[in-house]
Amino acid sequence: MTRTGLLGGSFNPAHRGHRAISLFAAEALGLGEVWWLVSPGNPLKQGATDMAPLAARLASAGAMARRAPIRATAIEAALGTRYTVDTLAELRRRYPRRRFMWLMGADSLADFHRWKDWRRIAHSLPIAVIARPGYDRAARAAPAMAWLRRFVRPAADMRNWTDWRPPALVLLRFRPDPRSATLYRRAHPDWPATYGRTAAHDMVMRRRIP
Repeated sequence: MTRTGLLGGSFNPAHRGHRAISLFAAEALGLGEVWWLVSPGNPLKQGATDMAPLAARLASAGAMARRAPIRATAIEAALGTRYTVDTLAELRRRYPRRRFMWLMGADSLADFHRWKDWRRIAHSLPIAVIARPGYDRAARAAPAMAWLRRFVRPAADMRNWTDWRPPALVLLRFRPDPRSATLYRRAHPDWPATYGRTAAHDMVMRRRIP
């Protein structure tokens, strides 16, 4: 069984903050790989006017994942799944020899109760929540956390997560990283043009995404 972390997001674009938390989680949890699930369209971000095309976002993720145990993929677009709960069901069916763990930042935990069937997600696989500057208080006070709190596992046992029966949640303390895609877009509004001339490579499905 390959221990695989799943980090979902828009990656608009991918940046060194994504890479840093992924490598930290891989080391802390004993992961063989981390898959970056580059979303074709986040249902909670409908109407966003600065969302780059999927191919550009996947290309930026692939570039940021180089020389690391990270695979950038647009598999959600290929599967036709719109919601994380459906994506996870398909991944578990297609990759039975992998043990998956969901990785999320504290900012995502604060909104977790808005995700479709979020309790079913929690029942599907263990979850690791990575601290993010300015979000810890909101995450701990989140509606979803009121239910998840009873399932929090001690950090000292986190490398044994494959033995946990979901729901299971572990909180990872990580050196604060102020980098964000929002700040990067403000500084580099034309960043998609950097990846506009070549097809992006999907590192899980092993094919080009035009």
